[in-house]
Amino acid sequence: MTSDVRLVDMTLRDGMHAVDHQFTPDQMREVAGALDEAGMDVIEMSHGDGMGGSSINYGFAAASTADYLEAVTDVISNAKLSVLLLPGIGTVEQLELAVEQGADVCRIATHVTEADVSQEHFEYLEALGLEATGLLMLSHMAPPETVLEQAKLMESYGADYVYVMDSAGAMLPQDVRDRVELLAEELDCGVGFHAHNNLGLGIGNTLAGIEAGAETVDGCLRGLGAGAGNAQMEVLVGVLQKAGYEVSPDFFGVMDAAEDILLPMLTPETMPEVDNDTLLLGYAGVYSSFLRHTRRVAKRFDLDPRDILVELGEMGVVGGQEDMITDVAAHMAERAGGRPAEADD
Repeated sequence: MTSDVRLVDMTLRDGMHAVDHQFTPDQMREVAGALDEAGMDVIEMSHGDGMGGSSINYGFAAASTADYLEAVTDVISNAKLSVLLLPGIGTVEQLELAVEQGADVCRIATHVTEADVSQEHFEYLEALGLEATGLLMLSHMAPPETVLEQAKLMESYGADYVYVMDSAGAMLPQDVRDRVELLAEELDCGVGFHAHNNLGLGIGNTLAGIEAGAETVDGCLRGLGAGAGNAQMEVLVGVLQKAGYEVSPDFFGVMDAAEDILLPMLTPETMPEVDNDTLLLGYAGVYSSFLRHTRRVAKRFDLDPRDILVELGEMGVVGGQEDMITDVAAHMAERAGGRPAEADD
């Protein structure tokens, strides 16, 4: 069967944000095995912020990249294995380790206006023989024409696919169409789309992206992911089949992977939902992975996390500026006459 749309499951990468990067290697093995058995096209794994993300700034993972890779490659036989690398966080050594362990795809993520920092990375991927995908994060922060300019840079560096990333879950369907359609018309490489559900539009926006020309899209079992989560993979498979698209994964198999394998690993605190905080992420256009950091800092300074998120949105913060959350909260508390800026746990 030839698929109309390639599906990339992010449960073991973007889903890591929801569990504070605490999936164990055994849990990763179980989820990856179920996804592979269900016929998933691509399975991505790593720390939520990519290889090398396990740190005090982004949160320490439960195990090393090597341990995670060994666990998932042991059970993946049909799907392609993808890893994520952010320039300035991931290292050449980690990428080479992923290749040694059998990774097929590497996705290079940059802020939507900073594609030029990825050139050496794409050239290195070509030398390694890996499929290369470029991710333009927080694509809502740039007009379609700028997104296209940056996508063309990634294509010129050797990207096989370039993604419009709605990293804040801030886009409406027309925003998705405007960007994806322009890239699909102007690029020779493939175009992808990645949704977050902060405005409740994860599935709707993904459909809009596919209708506009996206050939590959992302999702997570149970919608796990940063913020209010990603497009829910089992729902996405069913919706695409109902809409007449050919997709590789087995609908029941993906449902079972979500219900029988992933769900018992989750707690009420880790289940994604559109609540006041996640809704504000999408409304204010704040990077989805900021949510759990913001909630912790809000408790520390006795603040409403929504107030912090509004201020972060007004500042236009981007991925990699997680340290700004504490700075902003400290100054807000100081202005309010609360705990001083230097307060610590």
